[in-house]
Amino acid sequence: MATKNYGGTGRRKTAVARVWLRPGSSELIVNKRGFESYFPNEYVRHDILKPLEITGMMGKFGILANVRGGGISGQAEAVRLGIARALLKVDENFKSLLRKHGLLTRDPRMKERKKYGQRGARARFQFSKR
Repeated sequence: MATKNYGGTGRRKTAVARVWLRPGSSELIVNKRGFESYFPNEYVRHDILKPLEITGMMGKFGILANVRGGGISGQAEAVRLGIARALLKVDENFKSLLRKHGLLTRDPRMKERKKYGQRGARARFQFSKR
């Protein structure tokens, strides 16, 4: 019998992450690369694995993630949300614990678009009286 994979989708800014948790293995793969090579920053790696640490599931699942769009920070938070949502499919009792630590809330902040006739989203061209 095949082991069941648990999936979750996470988003942040323009980054979208599809995450699968595989029981048994403990390997972490992001976009067909190793976890440490894709996210070289130690702080970012620790932040991504926070849902597993809080629920006590560290080392019990292998993680396979596909991430597109955004930068390092947005992708990292998208993967974190995807892991948290996949853990809910493993055990529904994790919901209150993950919610308490703010790991199930999608961060809605996006970059404001540039408006026509302006230099940026809010910045205007310099005004000259004479």
